[in-house]
Amino acid sequence: MEKIFKLKEHGTTTRTELMAGVTTFLTMAYILAVNPSILKDAGMNPGAVFTATALASAIATLVMAFAANLPIALAPGMGLNAFFTYTVVLGMGYSWQTALTAVLLEGVLFILLSFINVREAIVNSVPLNLKKAVAVGIGIFITLIGMKNAGIIVSDPATIVAMGDVTKGTALLALIGLVITAALFALRIHGAILIGILATTLIGIPMGITAPFGGWQGWSLISLPQAPHFLAFDFSNVLSIKFFTVFFSFLFVDIFDTVGTLVGVSTQAGLTDKEGNVPRVKQALLADAIGTVSGAALGTSTVTSYIESSAGVAAGGRTGMTSLFTGLLFLVALLFSPVFLLIPSAATSPALIIVGFLMMKPVLEIDFTDPTEGIPAFLAIVMMPFTYSIAEGIMYGVLSYVILKVVTGKFRQIPAVTWAVFAIFALRFFIK
Repeated sequence: MEKIFKLKEHGTTTRTELMAGVTTFLTMAYILAVNPSILKDAGMNPGAVFTATALASAIATLVMAFAANLPIALAPGMGLNAFFTYTVVLGMGYSWQTALTAVLLEGVLFILLSFINVREAIVNSVPLNLKKAVAVGIGIFITLIGMKNAGIIVSDPATIVAMGDVTKGTALLALIGLVITAALFALRIHGAILIGILATTLIGIPMGITAPFGGWQGWSLISLPQAPHFLAFDFSNVLSIKFFTVFFSFLFVDIFDTVGTLVGVSTQAGLTDKEGNVPRVKQALLADAIGTVSGAALGTSTVTSYIESSAGVAAGGRTGMTSLFTGLLFLVALLFSPVFLLIPSAATSPALIIVGFLMMKPVLEIDFTDPTEGIPAFLAIVMMPFTYSIAEGIMYGVLSYVILKVVTGKFRQIPAVTWAVFAIFALRFFIK
């Protein structure tokens, strides 16, 4: 282990790395409950999605451990799973098999980009303010989904949305869970989101909201996992412009989620060089891409690096051994599928709302003083929740950015790759 992870060189020990790995797992294990809850709305079997989520997370995190030797864990990304279900499947009318195909192809391309270093060109092609706006927009979008699923907000023909009845049922339970989770988070307790989900689930038992799919009779704490949706692909739509929009949106969000997380966590751990470069970044990006491909093959949405890994770094994690222990815990979690599948949407909704809050931070760094920068960022943010689509938000952000730069004579600020993306989105805009 010393030869593989170089513990002494990084000033850490096996015990420290173990505690860091456990901390990281606790802060992100909520995805084992949230991901099946979201992908279930796309028509997928929650048990199969749970298995895919745990396996894909373990595979990607273990690759990160041994290939990149970084204390960063991976799992199906929040926002990307919502885009998968609510935009691609429910919004655009594609089957979940087609959506999985887009995830697969995005992962394959990401592997190629990781090898030939084209990813820098894609990253640099998107204006900084738009990158930050996408994160903020996804955060608001996730919050909207969480409140809607819990019944905190409901549809209304007069006002579009309205406040639901929060004095009873799932809405009341979700608000109780939100108070608990927010309090735990404010107290800086590791695993606050997961603890909040479990506490809300327990409170939901006497309220009659928490119950197994088949009833309590015969329910057990431990069970063998269900078989995942293995290789459930549909390639019949891959040549359409609409499919390319889906594909590009998956790739766009995945790349920036990953790059942002790698830089942020590595900087916190003191692993970057003087120029701020992440060590073994090619291997780290490859781990992300392998996780996405394996996740698609198993039947789950795009796998990406998790910013929650910073909790493990705060606990002392400095090497891939932290990721090793986190990955192994995802494998152990496979045996506890009855627990995670017991969790109602009212208990996962507070997690979505808190994650949405965490994704709001980049808004402080967006330059709203320049209309050619601020307006595209604003449109990218608001169009995501208003159109119920991450893809639409990205599209309107890029289109408005190019148009405003051109009409103000600042077209030299537009990178060549951005022009290509603009052309593709402009074509998509006229094809329904």
